[in-house]
Amino acid sequence: MRLVTFNILNGRSLHDHEVDVAVLTAAIKELDPDVLALQEVDRNQPRSQRADLTAVAADAMDAPHHRFVAALHGSPGATWTAATGELQPDAAAYGIALLSRYPVSGWQVVQLPAIPVPVPMRFRGQLLPTLVRDEPRVAVAAEIESPLGAVTVATTHLSFVDWWNGRQLRHLRAATCDVRRPLLLTGDLNMGPERAERITGMRSLATHPTFPADAPVEQLDHVLAEPDLVARSAAYEMPLSDHRALVVDLDSL
Repeated sequence: MRLVTFNILNGRSLHDHEVDVAVLTAAIKELDPDVLALQEVDRNQPRSQRADLTAVAADAMDAPHHRFVAALHGSPGATWTAATGELQPDAAAYGIALLSRYPVSGWQVVQLPAIPVPVPMRFRGQLLPTLVRDEPRVAVAAEIESPLGAVTVATTHLSFVDWWNGRQLRHLRAATCDVRRPLLLTGDLNMGPERAERITGMRSLATHPTFPADAPVEQLDHVLAEPDLVARSAAYEMPLSDHRALVVDLDSL
C-alpha cells in the first residue's frame, strides 16, 4: 500500500505562481498513491480556476472514496469565516482532503482548537512583528479496508504557531484514541519529527526534509504510526507546491 501526504499549496507552481490542474493531475499520477492525504486544498477558488482540487486528484489516482473537509469558507487572505461543516456545493472553500482507492468503512472529522486572538509574527525584512490571524484547523480520518488489512488514516494541517500546534496535535491524538489500529497520522504538522513523536507517542515512518521543496532543510510533513510499522519512504520534489510529497510504501500492517 502506497500512502502519500502532500501539502499542495492550492496546486500552485512556484515558478509562475499559477495553478494548472493538468500539472496537479500529472503529479498525482506520477506519485501513484493508494491513499492520498492533501493539505492546502482549494474548492471553487478563483486562484485555482474554481476547480475542485479533491475531485481532480481523485480522478488522477482513480480513487472512488474521498472526502474534502473545509477549514474555512471564502478565500484565504481575503474575506473568510471558519467552516461550520455545512458547505454549499458551489461555495468557495479551503481545507484538507483524504482519498483512497480502497473501500472506506467510516469517516471522522475533528475540529481542532483555534487560537482565539491574532498572534505577532516577524517576517523576513521586517523590524517589527505583524499581527496575524491564524486559519481554522481541522482533521479527517478514514477507516480503510486495504488489501493488507484494515487501517485508519488521519490527516491534518496544524498551525504555524509552534506554541499552539502541539496543543492541536494532542487534541487530535485524543480524538483518535479509540479508532481501529494500525493508525497512520499524516499531514503538515508544522513541526519536526522528534517533537511530533514526543507529543503523540507514535513512531515516524519517514524522516526526510520536505520544506522548502527546492532545497529542503526541515521536515514539516509526516507519517506517524501506532503501532510501529516497517516501511520504505522517500520525499519527492514535484512541479507544484513549496513542499515535497512524502511517500511511504507498506508491505504489511
